[in-house]
Amino acid sequence: MFCDEALDLVESIADGELTPEGRVAAHLATCPNCAAALDSARRLEQALRARPVPRAPARFTARTMTILRRRRWRSEQFLDVGFNLALGVVALAVVGGVVVLLNRAGVTSIGNGAMDVMSGGVMRLARRAAPAVPVYAGATALLAAALGIWWWAEKEI
Repeated sequence: MFCDEALDLVESIADGELTPEGRVAAHLATCPNCAAALDSARRLEQALRARPVPRAPARFTARTMTILRRRRWRSEQFLDVGFNLALGVVALAVVGGVVVLLNRAGVTSIGNGAMDVMSGGVMRLARRAAPAVPVYAGATALLAAALGIWWWAEKEI
């Protein structure tokens, strides 16, 4: 065993959390530096236990909890503002995507398209709508991402 391994355990041994056994006990018995470190740590532990524990000031817990609640509220408010801004940007992107999608798909000429369908132009209408499929897929993915972010932000922690 090396000294650095034993020195990592000295505080736990001095505190009584760990009992030296096997290689650790053998190293502490043969290494004067590690044994001195353990002795020093035990003296420090005894001195700390002998020292009286100071009392907390009046209303310490109430003031501390108030400060913690205020800081948490502020951080949650910051998170809420950021989340709302992100949702606003996503909503604007979705609206913009829908507008572009409607223009590219030629929905404004749906009346003419209906006449084409009635007269047997199903294939021509499908060819006109096919270039817009990636836009529909992108809009769907964007909407799914927005809903996923919303779900993540609203779930219980």
